[in-house]
Amino acid sequence: MSVNRCIYLLSRSNIRYRVYASTTSSTVVAVHNAFLHPTKTTCENFAQLRRHSSSNGSSRPLDTSLFVPLTIKSDEGGNGTVGAELTQPLNKSELLKVLNRFYKRKEMQKLAADQGLDARLFHQAFVSFRKHVLEINALSADLHIILNDICFGAGHIDDIFPYYMRHAKQIFPMLDCLDDLRKISDLRVPVNWYPEARAIQRKIIFHAGPTNSGKTYHAIQRYLAAKSGVYCGPLKLLAHEIYEKSNDAGVPCDLVTGEERIFVDLEGRPSDHIACTIEMCSVTTPYEVAVIDEIQMIRDPSRGWAWTRALLGLCAEEIHVCGETAAIDFITELMYSTGEEVEVHNYKRLTPFSISNQAVESLDNLKPGDCIVCFSKNDIYSISRQIEIRGLECAVIYGSLPPGTKLAQAKKFNDPEDPCEILVATDAIGMGLNLSIRRIIFNSLVKPNVNEKGEKEMDTISTSQALQIAGRAGRFSSVFKEGEVTTMQRDDLPVLKEILGKPVDPIEVAGLHPTAEQIEMFAYHLPQATLSNLIDIFVSLSQVDGLYFVCNIDDFKFLADMIQHIPLNLRIRYVFCTAPINKKQPFVCTSFLKFARQFSRDEPLTFDWVCRHVNWPLTPPKNIKDLVHLEAVHDVLDLYLWLSYRFMDMFPDANLIREIQKELDTTIQIGVLNITRLIRATENQTSSTAPATSTRLSGSDQPPVRRGRVAKAQNQRGEIMATDSSLGSKLVQDGLLTKELLQQLQREWIREQSQNEDSSISTNKVKGKRKKK
Repeated sequence: MSVNRCIYLLSRSNIRYRVYASTTSSTVVAVHNAFLHPTKTTCENFAQLRRHSSSNGSSRPLDTSLFVPLTIKSDEGGNGTVGAELTQPLNKSELLKVLNRFYKRKEMQKLAADQGLDARLFHQAFVSFRKHVLEINALSADLHIILNDICFGAGHIDDIFPYYMRHAKQIFPMLDCLDDLRKISDLRVPVNWYPEARAIQRKIIFHAGPTNSGKTYHAIQRYLAAKSGVYCGPLKLLAHEIYEKSNDAGVPCDLVTGEERIFVDLEGRPSDHIACTIEMCSVTTPYEVAVIDEIQMIRDPSRGWAWTRALLGLCAEEIHVCGETAAIDFITELMYSTGEEVEVHNYKRLTPFSISNQAVESLDNLKPGDCIVCFSKNDIYSISRQIEIRGLECAVIYGSLPPGTKLAQAKKFNDPEDPCEILVATDAIGMGLNLSIRRIIFNSLVKPNVNEKGEKEMDTISTSQALQIAGRAGRFSSVFKEGEVTTMQRDDLPVLKEILGKPVDPIEVAGLHPTAEQIEMFAYHLPQATLSNLIDIFVSLSQVDGLYFVCNIDDFKFLADMIQHIPLNLRIRYVFCTAPINKKQPFVCTSFLKFARQFSRDEPLTFDWVCRHVNWPLTPPKNIKDLVHLEAVHDVLDLYLWLSYRFMDMFPDANLIREIQKELDTTIQIGVLNITRLIRATENQTSSTAPATSTRLSGSDQPPVRRGRVAKAQNQRGEIMATDSSLGSKLVQDGLLTKELLQQLQREWIREQSQNEDSSISTNKVKGKRKKK
């Protein structure tokens, strides 16, 4: 261990000596001498490290807008009239003048600031204090006497301050325990959170390389050869793939995700190997080998904390980390804080991919093996429809589809015997699916993102994102040994070349997240605060080392606010709020609320209850809206399964729910297979219900204007076609009417309307003649 590295360790721990088992006595002496008799180089190194730590640390001022004042009782009871009996009743107008003079004194504001009240809190506390003094029926004896003395010039106005502070701490109880709250929210040394991992000397092996370089393959080979191991992946699909691969190789392996537990042992005994999503890994179970996949996601604004927890906390003799080369320096630096060396293995891409010199420009130029990448569902629907118009079949993959449907669509696209040769997908294809793609086509280079503040913004994709997607072209295991990347629009092509030509931004920070225990300690000090408010105060007070940041908690707060009115204890409320749900789906949010309400009544959520809620059984989708609803129901069933592993007694029918979820997955697969038909149905409904919004022809493309009875008959025909389209389609689909019969009925209806109109005209003419006479 070098002297500078030891200095680094000391600087990371606020100049506290930390000696690890591998540190020799000579090293300790060297470090000791470096601090007592520093050379110029040592000082420069130490100063640079301290600047790095302090510049990135969280030393921001406390956001006091998060402190919500409590209401206190208007009467303090007991000795309320004693003050008036000993002196005399207070004059309210004189009292108001005294209080306002107290508020304007700068000395009082400075004293209050020393007690933790900034200008905002000082003002809020004063308004509450003034209201309390002026409106209360009877003040406490000591305060009454002090105020009376000041009004008559026998006391100093500053004597109010202790009573003001007493009131301020009643409405802002966090002022009394601010130091304790700061200690609880101190996140500067997260390595100390995992004593079991610190008790062993782990070996860290970093498998670095681009997509399709074999880095994960080499890590998995070591995992399969070990006596025990855990694989931690970012997606259920990846965990499931390793689970199947391990069992196929004769290595018994269990699967653990948020919604599923599969034990290969018939009696339910855990296997020595486990494949799991990274949030579900155990940091107390000992393993010989652990694999952490996609380590670059340690900087993910929402989920980064899970990679940090796994990297710092897994109890494994060997930790195999797989990811981008941009993460090497950071992971090496992070492991310095644990006293562990990092061994780096670099890999190159197994098959090349090139950037085309031409954009596709038109869907007429598509070829077998093409994948069009979109960043919105609407674009996927639109492009799928246009491809179908051209007589081609396409597979569709996007994030909200169930895993089974994604796999089915991938299988359809990969099958050389299947007529489907085009794939339309979101960046969901970037991980977890084995696809035979010849050419990646970016439909757009702009993607909606969530920034560090939780704000949504449209931004050009990063180099890392572009490489992750582009790397799916020409994979080693596919039939295409060389890949190609291009854009749909000509103007986007030079931008894509610029993006892919840049180096990937180095990773500089790792995510952290407050634990349930930390929030419980906060709640002990602030029993009146809501969970959302506790989280806000925690983040505001938290202090992080320069290597870390606190993950975005907007989704957590969204759920916390949603169920705040429901009576649940804090730990249960916390668990509910960590549930992974799509808050963009109103039906999912409504279901979440109903689950929490049923739970609070201590009434189990049975299979029958869930079936009534989701209106099971469900019919196949007839349009895109139906398909989206089925996807939402699938998410609701996922939520039930997720909660069933946390509260088994209250969610007792997980097996039955899983059975209908499989049926639903099959129904969704059928819907996605016929997605272009669903899009057509949606377009027909839209055009029939909103004819005024249809596309208008202009100039010479407009049909000639027809006047009189023919035009009116045509309009009536259009109206009846529009109004009857949904009913007619339903009758045809139900087998109660054929298309031929429907057309015949429409012709007869138009003929009848024409006859009625002729008779009406004749009648009007006769009436007109009679009037003339």
